[in-house]
Amino acid sequence: MKVFVFCVSSFVAACFSTVVFACPNLLKHTVEPLTGGKPQSLCQYAGRVVMVVNTASECGYTGQYDGLQALHKRYAARGLVILGFPSNAFGGQEPGSNKRIAEFCQANFGVTFPVFSKIETIPLRNDPLFSGLVKSTGAEPKWNFHKYLIDRKGARVESFESGVEPQSAELVQRIEALLAQKP
Repeated sequence: MKVFVFCVSSFVAACFSTVVFACPNLLKHTVEPLTGGKPQSLCQYAGRVVMVVNTASECGYTGQYDGLQALHKRYAARGLVILGFPSNAFGGQEPGSNKRIAEFCQANFGVTFPVFSKIETIPLRNDPLFSGLVKSTGAEPKWNFHKYLIDRKGARVESFESGVEPQSAELVQRIEALLAQKP
């Protein structure tokens, strides 16, 4: 009898220690990794604070990769995930292949946050993920390195223009506030 009680209590504890997050509509997309491989569901990031950024390798804002990587290193353990989406939609500043983009990000910025296949859709608002972000905020990217910050529940989205540096006080304060909220 004691063994049975232990097994049941262990099972119940294991069940309640695992938190399952419903996938918000904004994340119900499947995307291909930049380096190839099996498509991935963005639902894997449900329950985290998500920053979506449209990136480009030949842009005046390309140096923001450094700041994005620094945010990733600083806050990933607390629940922030940065998702990069290279796009050639603005000024033709991402002309390279996915392989070239991956090599560039690694060699120049040591990027370790997830970066996905280049978005070929122009205008960017016609991409399903970005369409939802634009609809949620009313803010359409005007250039590369536009940032969308999604809360843990996927219910609130904030928009930050390209000129807002990743480590600006404004953006860091919002990240920290969202990370402090309970999932």
